[in-house]
Amino acid sequence: MKMIKILLSFALTATLFTSCYTEVLVDDFDDEQSISLNQLLRSHELWYVDINSTVGYGETPFLQKAFTISFINGVLYANNNIAGLGANGDGFGIDVGEYDAYDMILDVQHDIDGFSTFDVFQVDSNTIELYNPNNDTSYFLDGYQRSNFDYDFVFYDNIHYFLQEYDAWEKTYTSEFGAINEFDNENYLQFLAGGNDSTFRSSQDDNGLNPNNLIWDYTGVYGIGDVSGNEFLKILTLDYDFLDNEYFELSVINDSKIELFHPASETVYEFEGRGYIQYLKTSNTKGKVKVSEDKKRKFKKDKVANPRENTRV
Repeated sequence: MKMIKILLSFALTATLFTSCYTEVLVDDFDDEQSISLNQLLRSHELWYVDINSTVGYGETPFLQKAFTISFINGVLYANNNIAGLGANGDGFGIDVGEYDAYDMILDVQHDIDGFSTFDVFQVDSNTIELYNPNNDTSYFLDGYQRSNFDYDFVFYDNIHYFLQEYDAWEKTYTSEFGAINEFDNENYLQFLAGGNDSTFRSSQDDNGLNPNNLIWDYTGVYGIGDVSGNEFLKILTLDYDFLDNEYFELSVINDSKIELFHPASETVYEFEGRGYIQYLKTSNTKGKVKVSEDKKRKFKKDKVANPRENTRV
């Protein structure tokens, strides 16, 4: 009987020791998997601002204007322009401010828009949520490396912003073939940011003028449509009251030149951008400075309330 008690005692001790040992291993594994907020932000080179996933009725200006943001050693970079997307700053865009990351809190000091603070939540391995407790609004960012980010898709999916990034588009070429038509007389186009995001102006002034000196003869509404099966071709519609609507097949030649094919007359036009607008560049940098509250990405759906409560202590 004594021997049985000894054996039972040994078995119970071994079982308890094994159970404790297993539990310690699990705890150690969890600790090894945790990463700091800085490591999380640097885990992807680019964070695409999925503007249509935003929840809440507020607005954080620098996120509303950016297509991508990047966090590099305390410096915040952003791609605010479509022209030059993928080339500016080796794909990161331009320096727009500074940030500090600690305890899942992100503080941003933006060069133009000032200070913003966010609670950061990791949604999954490729998505983070930036919750701004001051306006009860969350922005969702999708992470990519530069090597696997589809710059072309973002460019063509937001091509109306590209058209807005020049003070004017000057007609530099008209094909010899094609029927004579009223649009032959239009030498400049301008696509305005802000408002309903669909206003254009046209001018018949002589070529070679400074955009600031143009007299705009007509103001109307424009629209951009997709072409099924061809993501690189768009349909541009210009609503002229006196000409009815003019339709063009819009192709991008480079970051400052577009081609407009006019199916009704079978005429090809080329327009070059004049007066490039580098959005949100600080005043001590070279190039054109444009600080505009109007240039913001628009939601493609209605805003909804944010279910996340402000839990910031």
